[in-house]
Amino acid sequence: MSGAVLVETAGDVLLVTLDRPKANAVDVATSHELHAAFERLERDPALRVGLLTGAGDRFFSAGWDLKAAAAGEAVDADHGPGGFAGLTELFSRRKPVVAAVNGLALGGGFELALAADLLVASENAAFALPEVSLGLVADSGGLLRLPRRLPTAVAKELLLTGRRMSAAEALHWGLVNQVVPPGQLPEAALSLARRVARNAPLALAAVLEVVAATEGMGVEEGFGRMRADGMPAYRAVLGSEDAVEGPRAFAEGRPPVWRGS
Repeated sequence: MSGAVLVETAGDVLLVTLDRPKANAVDVATSHELHAAFERLERDPALRVGLLTGAGDRFFSAGWDLKAAAAGEAVDADHGPGGFAGLTELFSRRKPVVAAVNGLALGGGFELALAADLLVASENAAFALPEVSLGLVADSGGLLRLPRRLPTAVAKELLLTGRRMSAAEALHWGLVNQVVPPGQLPEAALSLARRVARNAPLALAAVLEVVAATEGMGVEEGFGRMRADGMPAYRAVLGSEDAVEGPRAFAEGRPPVWRGS
């Protein structure tokens, strides 16, 4: 391990910090470290939500480490489980991840942020996919996720020009959930993560499962997919103890005690 990823806990939230000065760029070894952190989140029943950020206040992540590329790391290098940065292709994930974008999210750094479920951005954050200017394409999720998150014309503009989108513009288009002053980012992101974490874990997993499985479908088709077999998290919710505990706790005027079963 290179020690490029700092992992700690804040109650039931796993805090994951990418710390590779100067730009928090990601090479193969760092991808493996990030994936190990997200695997810990998945395996540990005491953890409910992941919170991902970058060290410092200038870069969330500059994406693929071009110095590693210059040293021989191939553009199609195997970044291991979870794909680039350990999250961009972690499709089996059952627990939500919040990204706290503390600065520039460029290339793969932007794709890493897009792989999270919720985004909180600092006012000095900016987003760009400059791959075309390097003779590359944003194939770690940018080509696929960005057109689903933005109007087609705006997504194509970013992909074809490589221009930077400010945090304010990202908020305008609904790409991020909140924009806050830099000094308030850690607190705001952790507050959002904790609001998610207080909810039933089986229900959170079902939300992620159904949203992913029905993306791009019409409502009728989506209902058919949801009601069919092959949705284990959704099915688990329907017959769970937590589905009984939630209404009971509400009627009794007390906080629910989730068992994840």
